[in-house]
Amino acid sequence: MRRTVLSLALALPLMAAGLATGPALAQAPQSAETQQAVPQGAPTTQRQEQENGAGPDKGAPELQAPVPETQSAGENQQRQAPNSTAPQQPTGTPTAPQPSVAPEPVAPITAPPPLGNQGQLSAEEQELQAALKDQRIQGRISIPNQTAGNLVQPAGRDWRVFHNQTLAWIGGIAVLGTTGLLALFFLLRGRIRVASGFSGRMMLRFTFLERMVHWMTASTFLVLMFSGLNLTFGRYLIRPLIGPQAFTTLSDYGKIAHNFLSFPFTLGVVLMFLLWVKGNIPNKQDWVWIKQFGGMVGHGHPAAHRFNAGQKAIFWVTVGGGALVAASGYLLVFPFTVTDVTGQQWGHMVHGVLSMVMVATMLAHIYIGTLGIEGSFSAMGSGQVDYNWAREHHSLWVEDEVAKAHETVRPGGPAPRAAGAD
Repeated sequence: MRRTVLSLALALPLMAAGLATGPALAQAPQSAETQQAVPQGAPTTQRQEQENGAGPDKGAPELQAPVPETQSAGENQQRQAPNSTAPQQPTGTPTAPQPSVAPEPVAPITAPPPLGNQGQLSAEEQELQAALKDQRIQGRISIPNQTAGNLVQPAGRDWRVFHNQTLAWIGGIAVLGTTGLLALFFLLRGRIRVASGFSGRMMLRFTFLERMVHWMTASTFLVLMFSGLNLTFGRYLIRPLIGPQAFTTLSDYGKIAHNFLSFPFTLGVVLMFLLWVKGNIPNKQDWVWIKQFGGMVGHGHPAAHRFNAGQKAIFWVTVGGGALVAASGYLLVFPFTVTDVTGQQWGHMVHGVLSMVMVATMLAHIYIGTLGIEGSFSAMGSGQVDYNWAREHHSLWVEDEVAKAHETVRPGGPAPRAAGAD
């Protein structure tokens, strides 16, 4: 009995100590270092002291648990995962003070327009204002060619109307009107004959150089005339007859001929001016010729020098009009060389109108030199004309030529009058 009581007395304190340390050991699991430093068979009190941080006993060797190089994923997750979802502040960053009252919402700030648009109207507003004022509508570009920014040009609409409608009317009136008047005049007046008949004696009227300049200018003008008329009337008159493919080929070759033959035509105009400008200066005798209609109406012919008033008019139309037509044509052959698109359009209109005037003038010139007056073609054919023809149409010129011949044969003698001169 005594042994039993003594055993219970000794066991009760040990059981009380075990109950006190059991929950702590259950809550804080031992790490690998603690389990290695405290053997499994060590007393409970020694294990508890070592876990609480108490050092070894006096006289015992110092023990240092090895530092683990790695930790298990479970331990890292358990130690690093926060218990709350609030964002954690970095270490050493002071915590921002939390406002006691919620901030009021701020109205959004409108972004300013780009620097290039400040003080400028929008493209739509500019287009509307320009259309109302019949002005050019331009876009905004960043390349050096500013003409590429033209979107709508009112002058371009006017030029298109002129090219498609006005020029066609001018050309139709000039060509068809002149042809109709010449045909009517021929029916009423007929061919003007040499009243005294041909004498058989010939006079030199134009030299070889003069004839070559005339025919070079005339032949190139004919090609320029037909190729130019094709650009205006070809789509309406020729294309339905030969078809679009043939018309395209014809117009293409006509354009090439028109551009390149303009150079010999211009040269011919310059040479004609140098050769004949002296004899085409207007004088009082021309007014007499105009009042008598040049002998085209009635009978008889007014006196005239080498060139009468009608020939002088054709000369100045050819030289002056040809120079302007050539200059305006070169603006079209070499576009934007000396002018802008507005100058190009004006150049085309001047070129078209003057060309139609020249066509009408040349039709009258061709009629008079071939069908209208008998004996006129030989002046530019062989260069010689019959003496009676010259005496009827250019009596003053005949007197001058006879006087020159007499001065050559008999220097210093009196100049005889030409036979039949009045």
